[in-house]
Amino acid sequence: MESEGTAQRRPLILVSLLLAAFVINLDITIVNVALPTLVRELHASNSQLEWVVDAYNLLFAALLLAGGSLSDRLGRKGFLLSGLVVFGAASIAGGLTDTPGQLIVARCVMGFGAAMIFPTTLSLISNVYTERAERAKAIGLWGATAGIAIALGPIVGGWLLEEFSWTRIFFARAPVAAVAAGLVAWTVPTSRDPDAHKFDIPGLVLSTAAVALLTYTLIEAPHYGWSSGRTFAGFALAAGLFAAFILRERTSVEPMLDVSLFRNLRFTAASGSVTVAFFGISGFSFLITQYFQFFKGYAPLSTGVHLLPVAFAVGLMSVLGTQLAVRLGTKQVVTAGLSASPASSHGCPPQTQEPATSRSSARCCSAAAASGSSAHPRPKRSWGSYQGPRPASARPSTMPLAFSVAPSASP
Repeated sequence: MESEGTAQRRPLILVSLLLAAFVINLDITIVNVALPTLVRELHASNSQLEWVVDAYNLLFAALLLAGGSLSDRLGRKGFLLSGLVVFGAASIAGGLTDTPGQLIVARCVMGFGAAMIFPTTLSLISNVYTERAERAKAIGLWGATAGIAIALGPIVGGWLLEEFSWTRIFFARAPVAAVAAGLVAWTVPTSRDPDAHKFDIPGLVLSTAAVALLTYTLIEAPHYGWSSGRTFAGFALAAGLFAAFILRERTSVEPMLDVSLFRNLRFTAASGSVTVAFFGISGFSFLITQYFQFFKGYAPLSTGVHLLPVAFAVGLMSVLGTQLAVRLGTKQVVTAGLSASPASSHGCPPQTQEPATSRSSARCCSAAAASGSSAHPRPKRSWGSYQGPRPASARPSTMPLAFSVAPSASP
């Protein structure tokens, strides 16, 4: 039963969780505009530039599923606070580095902290907002926050780079993490899964290794070639690890993830839609900043300003998508959103003045609508034959799983 104090603090609870989700998603793209500066000031090579960006994504992706499972067992509030401390400290360390290697290590630690934060915020939202309509709005805002942060990353990074220096891109996130930690400590109730099983160490190792190898192979495939033996070996080994993980979870008495959930086609389709949407917006945000700076010659801040339509579209459609899903049905909205993306790309004239910008809003609108509505939990049949409310412990391990295979594209 929800306490009266928790009910009164729910707006502040949501603000604190959204702020925590915002700062780690901002990190996915905020560094992109600083890459040319890192070449000049740190003498970073092309490979090092790739890993300044991808080290964060690799650790973030690989540890998401484990982070959601651990937070349920160890306590969500404490786990979230620990993640914010790790992320904030690593951000400060990143601003103090003076070599590319040191910066890459700091980015790895930031990714570790982000993997502790992201699934826990969604789990806490599901735990605090138990009524369907309120949860739909909260998750819609959560999805909007994540998408807006990814789109705003180049804008914020460009402003910090022009007004101060590249180190401020890292220093600036530490105060935000500190404010989020303070709000979480003050408002968020302590919770954990009372029915949590014994921790599944083999499942954790297999899932982390599988996602890490898949993400690494996707990152390196453009460099070695998509048809190279190394790339094929990476995908084959990752598939083998995923198969071993599924077998382990199906035969385990106390699995880390109930893989039988994926027998439900609605659930599987929703997870796939989130994967496609985040994969698209993350890769697009990475590449478009390089396009504007290297090929158009725009300054960092001007590059960011050109992405404002993307941020607006993502925020609007992430919230609107959940509302449309309630009225029209999740399947209809997700299908329309995913179908609109290639149609909008094909419909734009190839020789417009700003071809990338003119297409970005339509693409990200449809992607945000798909991701926002697919994240919306349906009350009954979406969990298969089970008709009652699903335990909160099952929620953080599903959405992050879809997001975790969406690294940014390498140049």
